[in-house]
Amino acid sequence: MKNRRMISLTIGTLLALSILMLSAFTSSYAVPPAPPAGPTLNPATIPQFVNQLVIPPVYQPTVITDPITVQVIRHEYTVTASQFTQQILPAPLPATTVWGYGGIVAGGATVSNAPGPTFEAIRGIPVRVKWVNGLGTASAPLSHLFAVDPTLHWADPTNPNVGTMRMWDQPYPVYPGIFTNAATSTTLNAQTPVPIVMHLHGAEVPSSSDGGPEQWFTPNGLRGNDYRSLTPTDVNAAIYEYPNTQLPTTLWYHDHALGITRINVMSGLAGFYLLRDPADMVAASLPSGAYEIPLAIQDRSFNIDGSLWFPTVGLDPAVHPYWQPEFFGNTIMVNGGVWPNLNVEPRQYRFRLLDGSNARFYKLSLIDKATGTFLPFTQIGGDGGYLLAPVTMTSLTIAPGERADIIVDFSALPAGTKLIMRNTAKAPFPGGAPVDAKTTGRVMQFTVTNAPAVAPTPLPATLTTMPVLTPNAAARTLTLIEVMGALGPTSILLDGQAWMSTTSELPRVGSTEDWIIVNPTADTHPIHLHLVQFEVISRQTFQVSKYMKAWTAANGMMLPLMRPTVPVAVTPYLTGKAQAPAANELGWKDTVQVPSGSVTIIRVRFAPQNAPLTTTPGTNAYPFDPTAGPGYVWHCHILDHEDNEMMRPYSVQP
Repeated sequence: MKNRRMISLTIGTLLALSILMLSAFTSSYAVPPAPPAGPTLNPATIPQFVNQLVIPPVYQPTVITDPITVQVIRHEYTVTASQFTQQILPAPLPATTVWGYGGIVAGGATVSNAPGPTFEAIRGIPVRVKWVNGLGTASAPLSHLFAVDPTLHWADPTNPNVGTMRMWDQPYPVYPGIFTNAATSTTLNAQTPVPIVMHLHGAEVPSSSDGGPEQWFTPNGLRGNDYRSLTPTDVNAAIYEYPNTQLPTTLWYHDHALGITRINVMSGLAGFYLLRDPADMVAASLPSGAYEIPLAIQDRSFNIDGSLWFPTVGLDPAVHPYWQPEFFGNTIMVNGGVWPNLNVEPRQYRFRLLDGSNARFYKLSLIDKATGTFLPFTQIGGDGGYLLAPVTMTSLTIAPGERADIIVDFSALPAGTKLIMRNTAKAPFPGGAPVDAKTTGRVMQFTVTNAPAVAPTPLPATLTTMPVLTPNAAARTLTLIEVMGALGPTSILLDGQAWMSTTSELPRVGSTEDWIIVNPTADTHPIHLHLVQFEVISRQTFQVSKYMKAWTAANGMMLPLMRPTVPVAVTPYLTGKAQAPAANELGWKDTVQVPSGSVTIIRVRFAPQNAPLTTTPGTNAYPFDPTAGPGYVWHCHILDHEDNEMMRPYSVQP
């Protein structure tokens, strides 16, 4: 990976001045010892397709009704993040210590799981959740399972100046170690207590309930700089409200704490949130009940004792002692079990796919284990709901944060047929190392049972309609920048700016803007915007070196920038023809794949999905005020990138 990055991007030479300054700052310090050995459990020794797929349980709400009309006012939940053990590896291999969410589920039991239980929300019925940080107690908070790197800008619960970064003396300690600053006579154990905050990914919510990166809270009552919620009764809790007025779709919830999202999600803090609409006419023709299954796909690595493994030595330890640019596990986990099997009847199934990995993309296909033939499937939905029309395909590429709603028809397959969900996406994507065909090239298995075949139900030719959005505000050109050091990237920036730089994206409520996202880096970045669903307009290649020469001439080589970015028009550097979005992108999106060496244009309307066709700047169609509260963010959903500056705040204006 290091060599790939050093030769793939001319920005490494264009930023020579800043790199020299960085080298001057670090060269006089000792580098920590060589990295310890990697994960001790060889993935080739783990039995595959022994675990049966676990379907996460469903939360049971407390239904709040009007005492006079008996009309449902809202659904309420209490959800606690806690630590427990779970049988992720096939028995008799050891159980694994994880973090996960838990609460009362259907049937009345209290269950904790990783991924967490699923919310079944109903459009038009608001949800109120009391999120509880149960990762220890006020007097005995737990420690993180993995290495917190305090040289990143992170949710530092011990910092008296919340929202600011602290400097630490070098050489940095080997993990786990105490960081010191002799000048201020301060020390830090960054491993405890644990800050968390829950973000409902893809939801139209007030910013006070968005779970922004500085809205974190700890088990012992410490709060982030932008902590906002309804007043909780407990010091270790936050209360969020979700209006559920948007279109029915597959959402998901996960931790979003500043600078530690990658390790909190790696620990298990994620789950599904399915939003349904009683008036949804398409759903009547789709598989449901036992034949509708969410699939959270994530990669993990393990030690022989069953514990999760995550790097504890950084790519460049003299800059960031523990941070690596991307994490790729050597096993594939679905719904909290490694390489599971699902017994399926010969009929249609609906699978709601989520790429919940930190950095791994998946190119998925279904292949008959005996014959090697591919089984086609049909995608009907994406991030924000149904596609315009069903799309039949034999492979699907999905990026971290993206969801895909697919229909698979097993009805013509004989009993005993075994199909492998195969992955062929390189890591990093698209130009990294190939997968191991026997490990990371496999996701799960489907085994067709000897049940009566059920003929497939035809899908509607049209699934939904979408407004044709017209920009009524100036376009934004935003460039993705990878800052290179002696050993590889030291941070990744959006438009050359750091997280703490002055907020520069200030769209007006009701406006429609084109975001022109320029990607000169070696990676495809999944870019996610909070609050909104948007439309993908086009992608086009460009002359990377020439554009970056112009960008650097306009903005300088010192990164992050200490002033507003000077936009550079990319039009003179475009090559080839603009490519329309793929058929399975013709629907609402909240996370878009921005390929390496391309310009991706998305059209963003700062209004709800079901707003009138024409909205004007300054007119609010949301059922809440999106201009109030701490604001929203946009970021790369490769969590390792997000945690090292590839995230920016944005603020909706009146």
